[in-house]
Amino acid sequence: MNNKKTGSIRSKKKREAARFHIGAILLSFIMVYPLLWLVASSFKSNDTIFIDSYSLIPKVWDAVKNYTTGWEGIGGVPFGRFMWNSLVVTVAGTVCGVFSALLAAYAFSRIEFAFSKFWFGCVIVTLMIPSQVMVVPQFIIMEKLGITNTKLALILPWAFGSAFFIFLMVQFFRGIPRELDEAAEIDGCGKFGILFKILFPVVRPTVVTCSIFSFYWIWQDFFQPLIFMSDIREFTVPLALNMYLDPNSFNNYGGLFAMSFVSLIPIILFFIIFQKYIVEGIAMDGIKG
Repeated sequence: MNNKKTGSIRSKKKREAARFHIGAILLSFIMVYPLLWLVASSFKSNDTIFIDSYSLIPKVWDAVKNYTTGWEGIGGVPFGRFMWNSLVVTVAGTVCGVFSALLAAYAFSRIEFAFSKFWFGCVIVTLMIPSQVMVVPQFIIMEKLGITNTKLALILPWAFGSAFFIFLMVQFFRGIPRELDEAAEIDGCGKFGILFKILFPVVRPTVVTCSIFSFYWIWQDFFQPLIFMSDIREFTVPLALNMYLDPNSFNNYGGLFAMSFVSLIPIILFFIIFQKYIVEGIAMDGIKG
């Protein structure tokens, strides 16, 4: 009886495990399908992309032409130029923005100054302000400074930290014992020494997490470059991809999908390289809690 009962329990567990894995595979396929469709469409000929749009197997292969014509770019500007523009803006905006958020979070969480809670509340309130609302005053400022149509105009709006990143880092800083600061001060460390030598190694997973979010947000941003840029040579990738579709002439869907996939590669690589820090941050947060 015991053997039958044990065998029944094992078979039940195997059936449950099989159902779980089948469900997980189906759900994963549904989530990944748009990316698979994009890659498959970049291999199809421009005339057959939407004839059998649900199929992931091209009837007519035209990958070489799609990637070649896509990389040639628009208006005499190669797509590599657009990738370079996006890379410069994204890296500079991410580094400056995360660094600014780190300094602000350290000040709010570890340094006593007048009305600190009030100013932190003001920062949190800005989370409720849509970014689109800020574009018009930002454009006026950029125009007064004479830096529209330059990469600097796209970097500055991201360079002084995000309220979300500041809030995230403040919460993490508050979970670190202040005894570490006091011990470092006794050893002769200043404020910057405490931040970068003592606290930064602890909050590094949070900093990397913010960097990943920032990299993705800046890379895919379409609205700000649309407002600030009119020189095609300074366009970023989202603006360039939009130019592959022209209702008054030929729509190069093959080149569009090919370059859309190419534009995803930096984001995917960035996430793969630094994803271990996200897992580390979640684990540390669970231990801290």
